[in-house]
Amino acid sequence: MSEDILALFRKTGALLDGHFILRSGLHSRQYFQCALLLQNTAIAAKVCGWLADKLHEFDCDTVISPALGGIIVGQEVGRSLGKRHIFVEKDEGKLVLRRDFQISPGEKFVVVEDVVTRGGRVQETIDIVRAHGGAVSAVGVIVDRSGEAKPDFGCPFVSLVEMTVETFSADNLPPDLTKIPAVKPGSK
Repeated sequence: MSEDILALFRKTGALLDGHFILRSGLHSRQYFQCALLLQNTAIAAKVCGWLADKLHEFDCDTVISPALGGIIVGQEVGRSLGKRHIFVEKDEGKLVLRRDFQISPGEKFVVVEDVVTRGGRVQETIDIVRAHGGAVSAVGVIVDRSGEAKPDFGCPFVSLVEMTVETFSADNLPPDLTKIPAVKPGSK
């Protein structure tokens, strides 16, 4: 299945090569632009259905995702699992629960996201769920590019694709990347 998904990323132009600044501030030669993959509703349903299949075994009442990249993934996974979907979004630089979404004490969640490198936004989402008395049963992502630095979310972590992509700090770029203008294609 991993090869099928990578083929879909390539077919839709969603696996980009160049010099990218990731949300974490790290630089990379490759970037997964999931929005290009998920703009096709049939592909979104298929890929997110595969992720839902991997999450089906985990007890959950609700699917939650961080905006913006995780919204389509969350909606499709929630639909596939027959569960409610809510999301957290940025407010003054940090993620918050808004729009009158409610988390009940003891409510069980799966957190879904499109791509994880360090897992900061997923961890913020988990922290919000727990702060409201909810529990997180599992985390699911389309692409896990964390490599050996796999985040520990304190629950099972599943992905459709695991891909080790080199990342570099801004002050330690390889010569080939210093020659290419950096772009920041992700959501702000």
